[in-house]
Formats: sequence, structure tokens, C-alpha cells
Amino acid sequence: QCDKAFANTSVLTIHQRIHTGEKPYQCSQCDKAFTNKSALTRHQRTHTGEKPYQCSQCDKAFAHKSHLTIHQRIHTGENPYQCSQCDKAFTNKSVLTIHQRIHTGETPYQCIQCDKAYTNKSGLIRHQRTHTGESPYQCS
Repeated sequence: QCDKAFANTSVLTIHQRIHTGEKPYQCSQCDKAFTNKSALTRHQRTHTGEKPYQCSQCDKAFAHKSHLTIHQRIHTGENPYQCSQCDKAFTNKSVLTIHQRIHTGETPYQCIQCDKAYTNKSGLIRHQRTHTGESPYQCS
């Protein structure tokens, strides 16, 4: 169905599920399903709260190895994702992508109740509270 090739059949089988939509690994806690067992295992940590990836520099722990890798850049100072428009650099690609919208003017997160649009989801969520009146942060 596409031009991708794989060294072994098990990886090909998992890939083909992208095309077929088959998701045989069902979460027993919610209605989510996955194309492979490792994705289900990662997802199940959202229910169990398990965080097996511990930072050796501080007390933080993470459910996903990739999140630990990104976190560790705080300690090393590494910012491998550089904006081509300015001198800013970032610890992960998703933050760079959001930053680049400053330069492109792209605002993909649009309020369905008014004309306002935002560069990131958190900006939209914060704005939507002006319509709902929600005030989730209370002084104790």
C-alpha cells in the first residue's frame, strides 16, 4: 500500500495496521486500542501511574523514556532543535514547532465560539475559560 520496506515480518505486520486500521491490543481500563503491544503497555502507565524511567540527576521520574531524554537536556543544557528564523533553540521538536508559528503566523487552535485562534492548545484552553467562566486555580 506504500513504499516502505522492513527487515522482518513482525515490523511489517505492525506497519500494515496503519493501512488496515486494525488495533488488536485493547486497553482493559478504557476504550483505547493500539496496533502493537508496546504501545498498549506505554498507554497503561496513564492508568497505573507507573514511571519506570528515573532521572539520575534529580528525583523526577517519567512514564516514557523519550520524556526522560527530553528532561535530561535541562541538566546538560542541550538544545538540539534550532529555529531557522532566529537564534532560539529548544530541548524538543514540539516546542520548536509551536515557536515557529510566531514567524509563520499559523494559529491552528481556533475557538468555536468566537474568531480567536492560538498557536498552541494551552492558549486556546485558557481563552475558552472566558466563555465558560471556569476558574480552576484557587488560592488556598
